[in-house]
Amino acid sequence: MKCPYCGSMQNKVTDSRLSQDGAAIRRRRSCISCSKRFTTYEKVEDSLPAVVKKDGRREPYARDKVMQGIRKAVQKRPVSLQQVEDFMERLESELQEMGKEIPSRVIGEKIMAALKEWDQIAYVRFASVYQEFKDVSQFMDEVKDLIRDKRS
Repeated sequence: MKCPYCGSMQNKVTDSRLSQDGAAIRRRRSCISCSKRFTTYEKVEDSLPAVVKKDGRREPYARDKVMQGIRKAVQKRPVSLQQVEDFMERLESELQEMGKEIPSRVIGEKIMAALKEWDQIAYVRFASVYQEFKDVSQFMDEVKDLIRDKRS
């Protein structure tokens, strides 16, 4: 493991313990060259399925792309980073169980369901991009549906 401070590859593990519900090992390390300490995490690499896009292309699942879309939707909204992280863990577990290829629509619907539960503004923000609203009337239809659902 390369030291983040001096770049040396010479370090030793001073402490190891389980973290994140046993899904990772936290290692406390000490650099032999500069004596600074740093923490690393070791976890099993997940083999997530390919995502089948609307046009039929297949791409590897990209956690960063999903997180970026959710973060933009919840920006300046009362949704905690912990809520998003917990959702991402659940989502990725579900995706692993679903098979080798998953339509992007399935992922988008799961995200929209979570956002709808957390915050309606975040939901509409995400839906407007995900569903590719063409004009304000589509946006208004979605808002009307939310109002109708809230009254029911």
